Amino acid sequence: MSLFADQHRDLAAIAGAGRLRRLIPRAGRDFSSNDYLGLAGAPRLAAAVAAAIARGVPVGSGGSRLLRGNQDEHEALEAEAARFFGSEAALFFGSGYAANATLLATLPQRGDLVVHDALVHASAHEGMRLGRAATRAAAHNDVDAFADAIRHWRREGGVGRVWIAVESLYSMDGDRAPLMELAALADREDAILLIDEAHATGVCGPDGRGLAASLEGRENVVTLHTCGKALGCEGALLCGPAVMREFIVNRGRGFIFSTAPSPLMAAAVREALQILADEPERRTRLAALAALAADLLGPHGARRTGSQILPVILGDEARTMRVAAQLQAAGFDVRGIRPPTVPAGTSRLRVSITLNTDPADVGSLADALGEFVA
Repeated sequence: MSLFADQHRDLAAIAGAGRLRRLIPRAGRDFSSNDYLGLAGAPRLAAAVAAAIARGVPVGSGGSRLLRGNQDEHEALEAEAARFFGSEAALFFGSGYAANATLLATLPQRGDLVVHDALVHASAHEGMRLGRAATRAAAHNDVDAFADAIRHWRREGGVGRVWIAVESLYSMDGDRAPLMELAALADREDAILLIDEAHATGVCGPDGRGLAASLEGRENVVTLHTCGKALGCEGALLCGPAVMREFIVNRGRGFIFSTAPSPLMAAAVREALQILADEPERRTRLAALAALAADLLGPHGARRTGSQILPVILGDEARTMRVAAQLQAAGFDVRGIRPPTVPAGTSRLRVSITLNTDPADVGSLADALGEFVA
């Protein structure tokens, strides 16, 4: 019997359900990436990395931040990010997944409660699974459901701290969280609001500081800003009170036991933040392109979300993957999304609008979508 018999059986079951994933090469016009501002290949980022190499910044960090891996570029990025986003402190991670999982595994304590939106990212669920606090799911974007979950927990004898975990802009639905109402709830309940800004950073708010920009700097708010989407780089920044940073440095296993990110990437992220301030026209162009896409794709099933993410919910998994394959064959990189990434019965095409495309590309996609979805 194969040493991996269980894994073979599981893969066969996944394939039998039509859900076997494969890595496929990049091809076609970009309607699937999260490179919203088209910065991943920006000359300014390449020049920033080249300049860092020229001044002696190493490619690798050489170890964890608590050993010899703490480089000047990491410290400089964190100081600049805190100023840019308006927080007391910032901490740089190698990925958004690691940052979110470490945050939720570390800050909430035994006896606390994490109330999370039903559609929060898998990384948040991983952090809650690793953590010691009780957890409750609240209906998507329903502030009353969050309040009810807290109230029921208190009635059951809960006496610890409450943590509210949400995304500001949801990656699969493209809709926005009611952040002001959630912040008011956090204030009333003496709770801490954890906001994942992954898909809003760089795109929304003043200078691209995100949808939670007006909440940054509050003692009861912690935000996550990804560097691997609109910023065109890699990694993530946790922003919040200085005690948050110090506690994770001392207790966050996902931070303590990870090799530090490349200091070259820290240099690139610093430049990306400067680009956000210097080139606001990128956000203007993206907003106009997303509005055009909503107009042209809407008649063919795309939801109007008011964001750069436009889901076309087809429901049936097989049909979704068939239409995605047809679009890819026609030269459009549109991916099908199915359970467990999204709830059962909501399989969809996730159309992502980026500055790697133009109005003509959007028009051509609309024509193709009308042909294949009809």
